[in-house]
Amino acid sequence: MNKKKLLAGPYLFWALAFILIPLAMIVYYGLTDANGHLTFENLLAIGTVENFKALCLSLLLSLISTAICLLLAYPLAIILSNMKVGQNGFIVLIFIIPMWMNFLLRTLAWQTLLEKNGVINQVLHFFHLPTLQLINTPYAIVLGMVYNFLPFMVLPLYNVLSKIDKDVISAARDLGATELYTFRKIIFPLSIPGVVSGIIMVFVPALTTFVISDLLGGSKILLIGNVIEQKFKQGSNWNVGSGLSLVLMVFILISMVITTKYDKNGEGGMF
Repeated sequence: MNKKKLLAGPYLFWALAFILIPLAMIVYYGLTDANGHLTFENLLAIGTVENFKALCLSLLLSLISTAICLLLAYPLAIILSNMKVGQNGFIVLIFIIPMWMNFLLRTLAWQTLLEKNGVINQVLHFFHLPTLQLINTPYAIVLGMVYNFLPFMVLPLYNVLSKIDKDVISAARDLGATELYTFRKIIFPLSIPGVVSGIIMVFVPALTTFVISDLLGGSKILLIGNVIEQKFKQGSNWNVGSGLSLVLMVFILISMVITTKYDKNGEGGMF
């Protein structure tokens, strides 16, 4: 038994070195000033006009992106679950392999598509249609979020829907239940763990992202992730940057509580 416990040693070392220690540093810098004295000013910095505006915009775009992902992913997950495909087959090919591509390259590809003289506007110009101002807008950022985070919504939904006993659905239909009633009373309630898990897995990275808004927003649209990045990289103000990061951790903790409440058995996981 003791030998088996030793196998957890590398993971414990990894968790200590790359999770607990960095997190402790963020907490330390976030709750102290440049002289190492305890302060809450770094946390209260979220209340400034610029930072609060960036937080509200981040929340808005994240909610919109999450809603779009849910609307796109749910019907797709139902179709895939009815096809009875394995996770090692079609699902892996369509959703997992594209995720192996570098996140930055995927976002840069959309920059090429959306820019003023990009592929989309060139196609519109070819058909003598008016070009669109897509790049450096909130719409471009939402599009980038949806594209990059959609698989994180599809896979938990597919995982839950594929586990629903088809006999239960067949029994409901045999008893005269319509397709809409069956979905509303059986399918959707049983898929709640996947819905909650998918929402959390899309909302949290969308809220904290800064690369997408940098590339597709042209650094003209500041999200809270961009503000934190600037505090660390440009202003070298680790204290305020850490304080703002701690504020964002509140949303992550809330997400964890919601996930624990609605997905107690871990049914909404990606695998």
